[in-house]
Amino acid sequence: MLYQKIFFLVILVFTGTILISSQLQSTENISILVNNSGPFIGTSIPFQSGYDGSGIIISIIDTGIDLSHPDLEGKIIGGYDFVDNDDMPEDVNGHGTQVAGIIAANGNLKGIAPNSKILMYKVSEDGESVPSHLIIKAIEKSIEDGADIINISLGINQTNTKIDQAVNKAIRNNIFVVTAAGNFGPELNTIGSPGINPNAITVGATFNNVTSSIVSTFEIEGKTFNVFPMVGTQSLTEPITSQIIFGKYGRVHDLLENNFEGSILLIERGSDIENEIVYFSDKEKNAADVGAKAIVVYNNKPGIFFGELIHEYVDEGYNPTIPALSLSREDGLLIKEILQSDTKGILDVFYHPDFVAYFSSRGPVSPFYIKPDLVAPGAFINTTDINGNYKISSGTSFAAPHVAGTAALILQKNPQLTPQELKSILMTTSEIVYDQFDDRFPIEVSGNGRIDASKAINAELIIMPPNLIFDLSPANQIQTKNFKIKGIGHESLSIRFEESHVADFDYNLDNENLVINAKLTEQSLGEFESRIFVNHNEIDYHIPIIVRVSEVAITINEDGGKLSIDVSSPSSWSYAKISIINKETGKTFTDSIMPGKNSEITVYQPGEYWIEAEIDRTLSAYATIQVEKIEHGEKNLVNMLNLPEKPILIIFAIMIVTVIVGLLVRRR
Repeated sequence: MLYQKIFFLVILVFTGTILISSQLQSTENISILVNNSGPFIGTSIPFQSGYDGSGIIISIIDTGIDLSHPDLEGKIIGGYDFVDNDDMPEDVNGHGTQVAGIIAANGNLKGIAPNSKILMYKVSEDGESVPSHLIIKAIEKSIEDGADIINISLGINQTNTKIDQAVNKAIRNNIFVVTAAGNFGPELNTIGSPGINPNAITVGATFNNVTSSIVSTFEIEGKTFNVFPMVGTQSLTEPITSQIIFGKYGRVHDLLENNFEGSILLIERGSDIENEIVYFSDKEKNAADVGAKAIVVYNNKPGIFFGELIHEYVDEGYNPTIPALSLSREDGLLIKEILQSDTKGILDVFYHPDFVAYFSSRGPVSPFYIKPDLVAPGAFINTTDINGNYKISSGTSFAAPHVAGTAALILQKNPQLTPQELKSILMTTSEIVYDQFDDRFPIEVSGNGRIDASKAINAELIIMPPNLIFDLSPANQIQTKNFKIKGIGHESLSIRFEESHVADFDYNLDNENLVINAKLTEQSLGEFESRIFVNHNEIDYHIPIIVRVSEVAITINEDGGKLSIDVSSPSSWSYAKISIINKETGKTFTDSIMPGKNSEITVYQPGEYWIEAEIDRTLSAYATIQVEKIEHGEKNLVNMLNLPEKPILIIFAIMIVTVIVGLLVRRR
């Protein structure tokens, strides 16, 4: 009964989360005339060369599909309804039809891969509750039915080992798996399964090539503030520089006591009168009527918010005439404090299609690999909908099919590519994306960058892995990593490194083997991002690098699967927990050590292992090691079962005591 209650609470919380995030899946109040996302990512280049997804089968695991939509006629070659257990995965929600249209529509709208074929597996009726066991069944059926690509735009905001194992099985069967990052941004650490899987390609969302894709900046005396343009605000032809004046709540009577002509009005959200509603549209109109050039509305509770000027209660004939931006309460009160009679601000609102959407889930998900992998257009996407209709939708659910469709184009040209090779091509040929201040988005926000179909289709290099993590410390100041570059041939190739203030890089290229050395130059603790740029036949490839600098170093000696692990630190420490994780299976071996004592752990499978040392519960250090072969014959039950030794001993002791007590009771 206890487990049933826990399960019910988990389902309740998950359903609530999905209900909230589903609000991001549609933006019907924003209209666009055409679907620009395909041309924006460069699909016209592969189309001109005859690559349209022909011969590629894409499995979509979702809410089903409109089986009679004219734009999807002849697309569906199989599938299954795991909700109703029949062969008719009819969509009554729309989510799956919208995803399918982005990939394969071929009518009034054209998808990214318009001649690809679809296997549709329905695992949810309404898109609000997604049973993990049905996702797993759908992945298994995709393998059985011969899919080349799997698109999973549904998921859960937590880790699910069984889903990850199913994804790994599909990849081992040479299927390329695309997953949506999720809509739980802009907070960090918000990607769940299956997006958390290191072997799948996880896709976040950017804006789109439409006029609604606008961002804003606000600067006062050299300090920038994070502001969001409200829905209905238009871009500016040039920035506004003007005096900032506090306008209370932006009501008519609040704006009678001062001259606001030409100013930027700072206004508080809501009202100071209980139950009084002052819409953002009212605040904007009142400010415009007194001659203000813009309004910045700060929240009446902690945090920032997303506002709308256009809504169902707006006055007939109302059209916004000045920019309206939202601001956090904390920043609003700070600005209010510093306002003087001549305090000026610089405000701008401008078009930015490659801006990472606020809702897009962020990493990191692990210290050993990087997520998300890519971003793609996922806002204001015009696509197919149920009942033969069309819809404008937003969410990472609609970014992922841009990547699945592009993957189909590349597989049509190069059917011999493995999932890992295809993933590398898409990531290393992506476009680096920048925020509203022209700073590169951190890798945990945008991954390698925004997908670029025109570069990916013409790529001749396969660079693996597509990103790197170096772990350096005062005791371990140099580290070497290896790339494999396929397809160099006899053409010239240039390599350069972005400047890093914590490390120097050099390289050695020997045929297909590229060796990168990182040397610590600055004793600054933390994580630092850099890039490697490779140019080959007029195509630029880029590989992100994370340099992680810790005061703790891990030393590993490996002999045929026997690992000896030591930890060193300039500071005194008393205890370290050692965890060794098999990258492929997720199996974890743990041990604890003290100064002067090494950890001795034996593993029983070759492959890559991740090692984490947690020192006195305050510091962490990381390392990776490749176990090439197993040479020992000893097998320890505890290690084979992947169970910690001390708990096993305790369990055995409890069992023995239980048996003895039981025998004594029986004798009575």
